[in-house]
Amino acid sequence: MDRRMGLESLYGVGGGTISREAQKNLDKAEDLCRKKKPEKAIPFLMKALEDPNNLDAAVQLAFVMPNMDMSLNVLEDTEKKGNISTVGCRAHLLRTLGPDAFDDNGDSVGYFWGLIETRPYMRVLQAIIRVSFEKGDFAKSANTIAETLRLCPGDNMGQRDWMGSVLIKAGRIQDALSFCQAWTEPETMRTGTPPPLGGCKFDPPSQTPLSQERLGGFKYCESSLIYPAALAAFKLWGDCELARQYLKLAAELNPHVLRKILARAEQPAGLNHLPRTPNGPEQGHDYLWLTQDLWMVPDVWAWADGDVAKEAVLKTCSRPGCGRRETTVAQFKCCGACKDAVYCGQECQKKDWKAHKPKCQERRKLKDTIRAMQRPRSTG
Repeated sequence: MDRRMGLESLYGVGGGTISREAQKNLDKAEDLCRKKKPEKAIPFLMKALEDPNNLDAAVQLAFVMPNMDMSLNVLEDTEKKGNISTVGCRAHLLRTLGPDAFDDNGDSVGYFWGLIETRPYMRVLQAIIRVSFEKGDFAKSANTIAETLRLCPGDNMGQRDWMGSVLIKAGRIQDALSFCQAWTEPETMRTGTPPPLGGCKFDPPSQTPLSQERLGGFKYCESSLIYPAALAAFKLWGDCELARQYLKLAAELNPHVLRKILARAEQPAGLNHLPRTPNGPEQGHDYLWLTQDLWMVPDVWAWADGDVAKEAVLKTCSRPGCGRRETTVAQFKCCGACKDAVYCGQECQKKDWKAHKPKCQERRKLKDTIRAMQRPRSTG
């Protein structure tokens, strides 16, 4: 789980304050889980759960259960009932925020997560999304994402990175493309204003190719929206102009993804918890964990292996003055530390090390800093 900061660490569901002892036990449990000692974390989680406001302890408990069915049962019971309380999460929020807390016309929908007291509840939903996905219940995962986006259209939790892929896996191809197109509308990208219902209005998707002006507006777009758009467009209409445009855009935004696909790399076994940069290798890792199997289907892979996007993923040796370029995807090896620089061979890597070393060290320091920020604070 992400570390809770400041006032957020004090609030339970519905604004109930978490006791210091419960928070201390939760922090100890989370630290043990990070150290891959979940069995030692359980006693601390059970103590933390003695505070009925401590939903985060229930979420953590779900992730140390021996199987996904038990994990989902813990989370669904928490969402419906609270942890050991007889009053459900929703009832707590209805009591605190008012009877219209979950109504579209109420004062709270659209502002969940922004209201600190709603965050434990939103984290329960986020955990249900992940566990449902890992169980293979893609429909439930997609529906729960839609609910989080209804409650928080601005998507403070980053669920739009998952939604397109989850919808494709759920067989909702048109909805997947509609969702991606909603989040990449020019006005949305220009102003940052989220689309209606967080993109879950699901209007019929457009097959119209993107104009040159539109193509120029994707410079800072997340590739996690463009790769599923490309895949959905191909599944709907085959090798059409729009699908090719999306594929080329995605490869330009995050070539790490297409390189792994075309190199037939092994699909990641889990999410990457390292610090990440926009459209960087860590973000690409998570996208591949979600959906690489869909890209390995023979007709999809053959389409992706065409000339449309391959030029964007063929790399040139990073040593100044070399100029050698790959002729096949992933022909060159990347720097093991930063994953950015690539070299045609050991000789070029050795020659460039003096110039490249400061960049590697800078990236390592950044990762260490972010890891330190993510560690639980002292609760002594």
